[in-house]
Amino acid sequence: MRTIKKYLPQKEEMISAGIDIGTSTTKLVISKFSLMNMAGGTHMPRIEIIDKQVLYRSPIHRTPLLSTSTIDIGAVDELVQREYRNAGISAHEIQTGAVIITGETATKQNAQEMIHHLSDYAGEFLVATAGPDLESIIAAKGSGAYEYSKKTGKVIANIDIGGGTANVAVYKSGKLLGTCTLHIGGRLIEFSGNTIKSISPPVQKLFAQWGAPFAEMKAGDSWYQEHIKRLTDYMAEVIARMLLRKLTDADQPLLLGHQPNWPFDIDVVMFSGGISECLYHYEAGSTETVLYDDIGVMLADSLRESQALSHWEWVKPLETVRATVLGAGTETTEISGATIHVDERDLPIRNLPVYQIPFGKNLSKGLARIETGIIEALEMYDSQREGQNFALYLMEIPYLGFRDVQEIAAAILQSIALKPQPNQPLVIILESDHAKVLGQTLMVQRPDQSIICIDQIKVEHGDYIDIGHLLQTNVVPVVIKTLTFHD
Repeated sequence: MRTIKKYLPQKEEMISAGIDIGTSTTKLVISKFSLMNMAGGTHMPRIEIIDKQVLYRSPIHRTPLLSTSTIDIGAVDELVQREYRNAGISAHEIQTGAVIITGETATKQNAQEMIHHLSDYAGEFLVATAGPDLESIIAAKGSGAYEYSKKTGKVIANIDIGGGTANVAVYKSGKLLGTCTLHIGGRLIEFSGNTIKSISPPVQKLFAQWGAPFAEMKAGDSWYQEHIKRLTDYMAEVIARMLLRKLTDADQPLLLGHQPNWPFDIDVVMFSGGISECLYHYEAGSTETVLYDDIGVMLADSLRESQALSHWEWVKPLETVRATVLGAGTETTEISGATIHVDERDLPIRNLPVYQIPFGKNLSKGLARIETGIIEALEMYDSQREGQNFALYLMEIPYLGFRDVQEIAAAILQSIALKPQPNQPLVIILESDHAKVLGQTLMVQRPDQSIICIDQIKVEHGDYIDIGHLLQTNVVPVVIKTLTFHD
């Protein structure tokens, strides 16, 4: 068990992996993070990631499938292990990162099995994440849209279009304003020579609205370029209406989840993803890049030719088809504060749901909410009382004296007696810099209790977190994620 060390190293490095299993393609990146104590010698340590270097980018592989509804888990295993060997990295060297399962692949019947299987063997601390909103955010960071918004202050929409979905994230000055996901992508219709191989359900619904001859189109039929061009032109128009927050009832078959929800008008747009590669050809020199028999190239042409989309300035991305995997490998990790209290024997911890307890800057109200919050967290995350652990996120804490910290510790320890397994690790996340003092106070009051108390992390209700091993700089890597698999 450790709290703060007397002497902390000034610099440390850690290895991160990002794996993106998408509708069309699977990619992997290996990155190195440099961490440094940015505070002076007499100040409280402040460890920050000061540099991120991509060490290895895999070729772009076609996502292995056993059928239209099943991922080939064995083939993905083999692919990842081969790329680790090519990178000269072994799984035990990887300390953080993310496996992202994106687009239509997240709808496969064994998607959840695949992602947890990979996260178990692909690294000592490699996390599993999915969900269209998170995909949008990660892609926007990997493409450069997030940094562009920070540098310019403009409202930018990053539109990451892959094989099955268009994931949109809107940023202004580095702040996320909103997201939206559409069933728009290159593999929504696939061809085999001159015949249609498959039509995705969202496009089938759209064709049913359009009537003949579209409503009668099915696998095995011949396809005609003018029909497909009408579809891809319509998709470009839907993207424009989505950016304006003016989707129509007729557009609903192509909407996945919630409506566009940003409050400001968009200044500029950026396209990333596989369809963006059809626009910009960043990967043209790679012999590993494969073109597929689908609507992707025609969709890129429709985007380029769209009058509706020409109303916005287009900013070129830093990455096209690799935006999501680079975001997964370099942008998902946060670093805790250095004055933390953790029982190292219980790390790493994966897939821990978070329950938020706001104090509202009032100690009495906060203390009253602790027991109620734990009861509600049990109902939410462990309704069958099977022992599912969860983290408590204490936020909006007022200024605390030592007796106040003792009261909070006592209230927490009294309330966790309601858990079916009260001796499982007590995980507390604080927005403010109180982890060390609260952790030590909890330990004094309950010496036999395993305690993990970290701070300077912001999470939300419904988030899941992974906490990695304690680093030499006395911080832990934390990944905040969602485990939503959309239907």
